[in-house]
Formats: sequence, C-alpha cells, structure tokens
Amino acid sequence: MDMMDNMENMDARGRMRSFTTHDLNKQVGDVTDAAAKAPVIITRHRKPRFVMMSYEHYQRIREAADPRRAYGVGETPADVAGLLGDVLDRLAKGEGYDGER
Repeated sequence: MDMMDNMENMDARGRMRSFTTHDLNKQVGDVTDAAAKAPVIITRHRKPRFVMMSYEHYQRIREAADPRRAYGVGETPADVAGLLGDVLDRLAKGEGYDGER
C-alpha cells in the first residue's frame, strides 16, 4: 500500500474516510475496495461504530515489531490498561488531555 492509497481514504481534513452501515449494505464493493487501501470508519446513527481494514493491515498492527497495537477484549496488558485508565480518569474530571482544558 502506498501513500497515495492512504490519501484517497482521507477527507479534506485528513480524517479517515467514513461510510454508514447503510452504505456497507448497499455498496459493499465500494466500501471493501476503500478498506483494502486503508482503514475506513463505519458509522451507525452518525456515530463511529467500527473500523474496517484489510486483513494484511490488521496483521501488521498486531505484529510485535509494529509499535502500534490492537488488543482484543481482555487482552490489554495491565500496564497499558493503567495508562488508559489514568487518562480516562483525568478526562472524566474535566482536566483535559495532557494539561489541556
């Protein structure tokens, strides 16, 4: 996958391309073609609900050599869960992320 393929799946603000669940049902070929190039967001009731990507992309994320990690439910290591918990606690208190308000 090259940089141009990734850019095709970005909107004008540089965000991932998005499809609705209706799009997925009616235009499965278009949605899966886009997901083959780069991950896409699948929305339901205007909210992001899923990310669709090629199996190869998913495997690259899961590989230990790749610093990005995707964990399944119950697979998140305690140290990572602790980091996420701290951030979520700060956000819940209205403290913002990294000192933002």
